[in-house]
Amino acid sequence: MVFGGQAFSMASPALLMRVVASAYSVAEKAATIVRNVMSAGDLGIVEKTGANDLQTKADRLVQMSICASLARKFPKVTIIGEEELSNDEVTEELIEDGHCEEILKKTCPAQYTGIKEEELVIWVDPLDGTKEYTEGLLDHVTVLIGIAYGGKAIAGVINQPYYNYEAGAGAELGRTIWGVLGIGAFGFQLTEAPAGKHIIITTRSHSSTLVNDCISALNPDSVIRVGGAGNKIIQLIEGKASAYVFASPGCKKWDTCAPEAILHAVGGKITDIHGNSFQYNKEVKHMNSAGVLATLRNYDYYASRIPYSVKQSLVP
Repeated sequence: MVFGGQAFSMASPALLMRVVASAYSVAEKAATIVRNVMSAGDLGIVEKTGANDLQTKADRLVQMSICASLARKFPKVTIIGEEELSNDEVTEELIEDGHCEEILKKTCPAQYTGIKEEELVIWVDPLDGTKEYTEGLLDHVTVLIGIAYGGKAIAGVINQPYYNYEAGAGAELGRTIWGVLGIGAFGFQLTEAPAGKHIIITTRSHSSTLVNDCISALNPDSVIRVGGAGNKIIQLIEGKASAYVFASPGCKKWDTCAPEAILHAVGGKITDIHGNSFQYNKEVKHMNSAGVLATLRNYDYYASRIPYSVKQSLVP
């Protein structure tokens, strides 16, 4: 189209950027649902496989909201959520059809401009850190939306519904972090952990002898035990921890997809304990059965110190 001698492209933003921009708004809506369920007082807790594997009303409502909202806009995308739910109960008030304009202004990396809807897989953890949510450890809680292409995590959105919650009455709650490989990650201040310090971040509620033996072998200066994979990756990119180490099968693809994309977008690395990359194609098994090792910097230092006995115990 030509106006006043200048040609203007009317091409809409690339599919990937539209998906990320929508996921951003969907995650903000999810955060509101999470806070509303908590303030209403009835968490509707259900045990799935045991006392450390819980589901709340917030998990259920958020997953319905995220999956239905994204499926309505991008019907050919595969969406895999943590909770086993039917989509019959989705009410219109759970649907979010907005998008983040700032994200649409970013140029899509060339290698992703030709992606088709049916080539994307979205991994959703509606409430990462459910156990902590039920115990009032609200800063551990995140909403995770990871976007994969060709089996790789290429974009992600992490919302912290209770970010800033200790700032007192009247403080603005929550923030949304997002990233795309080849563009970077936004919504936080990238900070490296103190040089020469080995601060290990690991599980709070899924510890074991193997987990602890692995951490001991790394000779840490300190160990931080918190809930939520999303929360742990945020601690890495904000310089509060040097390595996220979890020598156990418990983590799933929806726990790691969004955090991986954001970590990789700022030059970090996440693998299983053996150093294998995670695969996120729709046919893949959901469990990360060989654990997790993630760092913002100095990945090789930590990888080289994982004991052989730990690796033998964790089969990919």
